[in-house]
Amino acid sequence: MNAPSSTSLAGPDTALRTARLIALCVFTGALTFGMLLPVLALHVHQRLHFGPVIVGVVIGMQFVATVLTRGMAGRRADQRGARRTVLQGLLSCTLAGGLYAASVLLPLSAGAQLGLLLGGRILSGLGESQLVTGALAWGIGTVGAPNAGRVLAWTGMALYGALAIGAPCGMLLARVGGFGLVAGVTIALPIPAVALALRLGPVAPHGGRRATLTQVLRIIAWPGCALALQGVGFAAIGTFVTLHFAAHGWPDAGFALSGFGAAFVLMRVLFAGLPDHMDGYTIALGALGVELAGQLLLWHAAGPAAALAGAAISGLGCSLVYPALGAATLKHVPPQSRGTALGGFTAFQDVAYGATGPLAGLLVPSFGYHAAFAAGAAAAALGIVVTIVLKVRAAGTLHRARG
Repeated sequence: MNAPSSTSLAGPDTALRTARLIALCVFTGALTFGMLLPVLALHVHQRLHFGPVIVGVVIGMQFVATVLTRGMAGRRADQRGARRTVLQGLLSCTLAGGLYAASVLLPLSAGAQLGLLLGGRILSGLGESQLVTGALAWGIGTVGAPNAGRVLAWTGMALYGALAIGAPCGMLLARVGGFGLVAGVTIALPIPAVALALRLGPVAPHGGRRATLTQVLRIIAWPGCALALQGVGFAAIGTFVTLHFAAHGWPDAGFALSGFGAAFVLMRVLFAGLPDHMDGYTIALGALGVELAGQLLLWHAAGPAAALAGAAISGLGCSLVYPALGAATLKHVPPQSRGTALGGFTAFQDVAYGATGPLAGLLVPSFGYHAAFAAGAAAAALGIVVTIVLKVRAAGTLHRARG
């Protein structure tokens, strides 16, 4: 068991500052996959000459690995300590960079290179699940449950901020030194995050009887479904937007991911505390409506300016869905099972990320890359329906409690 938290005896300002530094660890670690995301799709398609379905599988493999290890990461954070889980995640990110680099440095066939890339994506997924789930449990344990929305917002802001900055940086590095240079940089990126994490005080795991996985799943299932439907739009952008731009001969494909990430971060900066003070389902409904508009614009974009705008609007919409639904859901979870619940809740989004690439890839040969964004729009619309049901159910529960 970890030592008692060094922030538990400090004031709220110190605790919030620590939570922000924990989010900074997430940002640095997430740059490893933020830089690779647009570069990897082009590398697999243009250099290794695999089709859109294989591109979708490679991109989606990280999300599959993440979803399969979220529960494990949550249990580790609950039982062994959240900081330790974060450090293990950063190590996995570094090891993933090693496999990416080996795929281009060793004299291998295209199939063998693809195998190493898939192995790297699996390690990246393991790294992401431990890094993000551990950081969420660590941050919320530091600042307390009433500020959970802020921690959820800051952690997501770090994750997507890494995407916004990492995408154009990765494209630039690839132009200078190819995929191998990008992979080499990702090996070193987690090192400063490890140094920072070791300086921050851990939080001790909560004692008491932990909820069973079935009990946790019963709490998170429907909010998780709404979250998964929100995630389809981002996964479509992350997997296919660079190829969509390339197919049309449009420039600045990396800025589509940057626009999404920058808009996402802007909303988190301006409204990070909103889910702690308003009904989460109401916030999620508005956010899903904005995402729907962005996906529709991407679907119908006739030029790069409209496509960039659609990506940015999608980022505005996606931004607050996770903290809004997460803060509402955590109110029903005991603290000693918080990491497990956060891991399971986030896993629903990972399922969407992992499945969207290959499934939307089946649409692309017949309908074009823009069909992926039509699927994102349909998913956002269904997410609105699910969230309305959640809001009505919550209102009914509150009415019965008051009665």
